[in-house]
Amino acid sequence: MGLLQRPLCCHSQQDQQQQPPQSHDHLHFESSTSSSLSSQASLPSIPSLTPQKLHHPEEQPQTTHHKLVTTVKGHTSTIFSLALHGKSLYSASSNGEIRACSRDPTSTELKYISGEQPLPNTTIVVNSNAPIKSLIVSHDKLFTAHQDHKIRVWKTTDQPGNNNNNPNYYKCVASLPTLHDRFSKLFSSENYVEIRRHKKRTWVHHVDTVSALALSQDGSLLYSASWDRTFKIWRTSDFKCLESVKNAHEDAINSLILSNNGIVYTGSADTKIKMWKKLEGDKKHSLIGTLEKHKSAVNALALNSDGSVLYSGACDRSILVWEGDEDNNNNMVVVGALRGHTKAILCLVVESDLVCSGSADNSVRIWRRSVENEKKSYYSCLAVLESHRRPVKCLAMAVDSNSGGGGGGPHEDDDSRSYLVYSAGLDCDIKVWQIRVPL
Repeated sequence: MGLLQRPLCCHSQQDQQQQPPQSHDHLHFESSTSSSLSSQASLPSIPSLTPQKLHHPEEQPQTTHHKLVTTVKGHTSTIFSLALHGKSLYSASSNGEIRACSRDPTSTELKYISGEQPLPNTTIVVNSNAPIKSLIVSHDKLFTAHQDHKIRVWKTTDQPGNNNNNPNYYKCVASLPTLHDRFSKLFSSENYVEIRRHKKRTWVHHVDTVSALALSQDGSLLYSASWDRTFKIWRTSDFKCLESVKNAHEDAINSLILSNNGIVYTGSADTKIKMWKKLEGDKKHSLIGTLEKHKSAVNALALNSDGSVLYSGACDRSILVWEGDEDNNNNMVVVGALRGHTKAILCLVVESDLVCSGSADNSVRIWRRSVENEKKSYYSCLAVLESHRRPVKCLAMAVDSNSGGGGGGPHEDDDSRSYLVYSAGLDCDIKVWQIRVPL
């Protein structure tokens, strides 16, 4: 693998080095701090998909209502990952803690404090000793990616006093690579890769921060990406490492996402997005495409439900929109950009025809995709959510289950749909927003 490089642009020196968890509360986004950035067009060669008259939410012809429902407190360090599962919202932070609370902002668990917003109860369900960068919840298990180069698997366990209204507690049942995996690779030189001059490790090890996780649709495979420029595939039945794609990028991999058709997308600090697939008859993944339009580190990737549209966010302040190439089913072409954020894009999430973006400018933007004549698509910025005091690092989104039962407020009717957006980041708070969008 050669000498390891560190992530560029949006990672601070503190975030890249092995520091105590508390030091991760103070990340900087140096490429995006210039006051002149807001007046400069990001990626000017790529056309905007947001018509000028629709660029500002207050100019929207459609009536979109949004409000901050509540602020969830409890974390004391940067929140790096959010996940919705069942009736709970899970949040993972840089002090190695995972907390859970009700995902429903109208839950009876809310505690009303006089003169303040209601604060949902939160429960610590995992307490590890390593900063958590990514979190996945699947059935009775949690999968966590850590700064100490490991992936940990947690399983629910009964605790005194647990009931159906409280999230489960978890215990660690595996640390990847497993002891069996490590031991089986020790005795053959073919299993070793060079990580720096005069230093080697077996290929099942990540040797830098594990930055992203993804689970296959059937839950049988876990994918992990790392700042060590590799991504790996693990079998969830026994946690065996099946494959490692080394030197997948020239710099740290910040994001990884899976398509239902078997394509793996990786976004890197080398400014590239790469597409990987296990071709028919092959045992390993092959590179099938490289998407090169960003001019700085790629931090976030998201796909729409059918995998036909890819969204990428980077330190260049633009969200690029990629759609399938009619001439090549295994390729994507850029069709335009979504602009409005004044600093780096740090996270993306898609739900239905809505795209939600979080940025180092402390804001969240809600974009809506519309299609003209079943061909050309354009986007409108429906809302700018501004309540965070620090950069927004992670997002989750879902249809509001209460939108038809009195939880939607005065604008609730049959001509709109309500969504809940959960945002969190460096200010250690989780914000819960309600967005009501016309149908």
